[in-house]
Amino acid sequence: MSASNNTRRPRILICNDDGIDAPGIQALASALDGLGDLIIAAPESEQSAVGHAITVRDPVRAQSYGFEVPSGPTKAWSIAGTPADCVKLAGQELLDTPPDLVVSGINHGPNTAVNVLYSGTVSAATEAAIMGYPAIAFSLCSWSSNEFEAAGYYARMLSQHVLNEGLPAGSLLNVNIPALPFEEIEGVRITRQAKARWEESFVARTDPLDRPYYWLSGTFVNLDEGSENDLAAIDDNYVAVTPMQLDLTAYDQLDTLRNVDWDTKLDAEARPDARARRAARRADGEET
Repeated sequence: MSASNNTRRPRILICNDDGIDAPGIQALASALDGLGDLIIAAPESEQSAVGHAITVRDPVRAQSYGFEVPSGPTKAWSIAGTPADCVKLAGQELLDTPPDLVVSGINHGPNTAVNVLYSGTVSAATEAAIMGYPAIAFSLCSWSSNEFEAAGYYARMLSQHVLNEGLPAGSLLNVNIPALPFEEIEGVRITRQAKARWEESFVARTDPLDRPYYWLSGTFVNLDEGSENDLAAIDDNYVAVTPMQLDLTAYDQLDTLRNVDWDTKLDAEARPDARARRAARRADGEET
């Protein structure tokens, strides 16, 4: 995706998964104030960990919402849907012209390693990339801190960079910022996604009607000993900038799987009558 046209102010669409009234989206919009024409399209309620879910069996409703940045009111919609819904609806219906940049966040909590697969924040940016818009997801690596000043500074700097330089089609940036004062952050490190997983369990309980229910619990496990991944960067007090892409193909497995004799395996597994029908069809094809 090429950089935006410099003859006009860029249009910046802002989304999140914590909800339109969350402090993170207010901090992000305030940090980008003056960088372009801001448009907010965010969920009416918290949508954390919904991943890339979209709404297909219910209507998606959007209402105008009073939203202000330091320079004054800006156009905003509160949307009854997921983060991906918000980007879809804004890009296809609510905006007169496509955005030059989509930013998502600032999320409360890190979206590093495997968490990108669960994150509504990252999924909003991913949906933007699918639609052909340059996109960045921003996350503050704390679930409790409301200190967004440093995160806002880096969000503005990286947004300006992408507006100027663009991003390759089908890609986005996932940015995680340490929850530290600006002077304690070491700088920016370009990283890969760390290898990690959740060791999960369910806590079983019973409601007053004696019906069982379950709370998901878990421990995050870092499986990566490298130094150039997003978890290591955060531990070293760096802002982790991870380029991501839509293509999830495991290319190193293609040749291995192509070299398997699948016809032989299928014939070994199929019932005799199925093998006979298959052989007959092939024979008919050779005759014609």
